[in-house]
Amino acid sequence: MRAVIKNIIPRKILDSRGDPTIEIEVVVRGGRGANVSFGRAAAPSGVSKGKHEVIDFPEGGVDASIKKVRGLIAPKLIGIVASEQEKIDGLLHELDGTSNFSKIGGNAAVAISMAVARAAASALGKPLYRYLGGGRAVRLPHPLGNVLGGGAHAGKMAPDIQEFISIPFGAKRFVDAAFANAQVHKKVKTLIEAEDMTFTGGKGDEAAWAPNLNNLDALGVLARACEEVAGEVGFEVRPGLDVASTSMYNAKKQKYVYERGSVNRDGGEQIDFILKLIKTYKLSYVEDPLHEEDFDGFAELTRKAKKQCLICGDDLFATNVGRLQKGLKVGAANAVLIKPNQIGTLSDTLAAVKLAKKHDCVTVVSHRSGETPDETIAHLAVAWGCPLIKAGVAGGERVAKLNELIRIEEELGKEAKMGILQ
Repeated sequence: MRAVIKNIIPRKILDSRGDPTIEIEVVVRGGRGANVSFGRAAAPSGVSKGKHEVIDFPEGGVDASIKKVRGLIAPKLIGIVASEQEKIDGLLHELDGTSNFSKIGGNAAVAISMAVARAAASALGKPLYRYLGGGRAVRLPHPLGNVLGGGAHAGKMAPDIQEFISIPFGAKRFVDAAFANAQVHKKVKTLIEAEDMTFTGGKGDEAAWAPNLNNLDALGVLARACEEVAGEVGFEVRPGLDVASTSMYNAKKQKYVYERGSVNRDGGEQIDFILKLIKTYKLSYVEDPLHEEDFDGFAELTRKAKKQCLICGDDLFATNVGRLQKGLKVGAANAVLIKPNQIGTLSDTLAAVKLAKKHDCVTVVSHRSGETPDETIAHLAVAWGCPLIKAGVAGGERVAKLNELIRIEEELGKEAKMGILQ
């Protein structure tokens, strides 16, 4: 017996910044034993948003989205078989009627879409990763850990660069990788205290340390911490960055404004700067090194990096198939960030993943700066075989994803493998 949607319940909840977001419960009847089952999912919110993302909430915020769900969405979805994911996601687009979910809100759409999948999986008695990925879902992603933060995620005296990241590429088990990142996070604090005598342990939105350091000093701390922890754990831990360049790009001046270094760089100088950082600090991952419209600059950097480093597009692509197609055509990146709430439904998200994989572009499932304890993205990374996940290091809403992946690895037992970078 197929599980049919019987009710959709929206509610306003808190995200990790204390801001309101939306949570959805989908109640179904049928499936294994014809019992009542349900799925629950909550949408995150980003503060560093690309302009090509869907609109998270319409005018009126979360409350307006909840009214739309109750009055417009729920009546149309009740009675549909929960396993018909593409049909349901298509209806969400149709009922909204806009290209960017500005009527019902992308956060409401993605929370419904994810909750439907969770309800369908529950009705079958399967974990979500197995329901979505089948028997081939056995690979755990390597975790990217934001251990030192700046930019829009931290205070005014923090570095311009948004995220300083540790990546335990050499780990053979996810649990070891997760704890290696935690070790780097602790090591970074000790090294910051030696560099900045005024440091009081402040953290940014993603629980990364937010020190009064310039970009290069912060990068030096990161590189040293990764090297020392690698020696302690016995496998490779390498540094990476999320530059979040759009947030520092001045379109009128056509310059990247580095306030901590009192430096303005044009596009060519920015490329040279990033290449120098890659070489000097042996970076393995650089996200959004250029602003969200510079496809040609991304392509030049990716070409010059010569596969020594993953050049990842976030704002550039916004988990949007159309923008990803444009970028892949010119070789704009060799990695793509995957954020379901950037595009609004699981079906749209999976389409971006499939396109990236078809072109040997590494997929990186990602959290947002304003998170909830929802751990759906952990299941998506395993279900879709994404080799990397960006889920933070510390804080309950971050470790919820990491701990879920530890559980999945344990459940898989001898089948479990670490993701392969294409």
